[in-house]
Amino acid sequence: MVCLDTSFIVDIMRECPEAIQLKDKLEKSSNSLAIASPTIIELIRGLDSLNLRETEKDRIEDFISLVTTLSLDRKSAIKAGNIDSELIKKGEKIDIEDVMIAAIAITNNERLVTRNEKHFSRIKNLEIETY
Repeated sequence: MVCLDTSFIVDIMRECPEAIQLKDKLEKSSNSLAIASPTIIELIRGLDSLNLRETEKDRIEDFISLVTTLSLDRKSAIKAGNIDSELIKKGEKIDIEDVMIAAIAITNNERLVTRNEKHFSRIKNLEIETY
């Protein structure tokens, strides 16, 4: 299984060729697709802040319904707190949703597929795949 970051899902919806190509590759492999629960927050917040047609909102909600959701459980929350604290100490703070997404991916031993290498590369023990 691989965990898909918000940036990847947005790029799929925008039909970014690189994202579509990687999505097709992932679907053909034995990897099933998952998202972290904070990704849903970011997607819905983005939908609500844009004037999208209902069909666009339906596309995103349909996509969410087709993948596994990895939740922020106690172990992931503790990991997120540790990651956030470490980043703050180094002066490299990132959005809390990204911290939670990373923590969920790490605790579930999942690779994170993202375009946001700048933020996620700061996190120790997080395997990322970019496009």
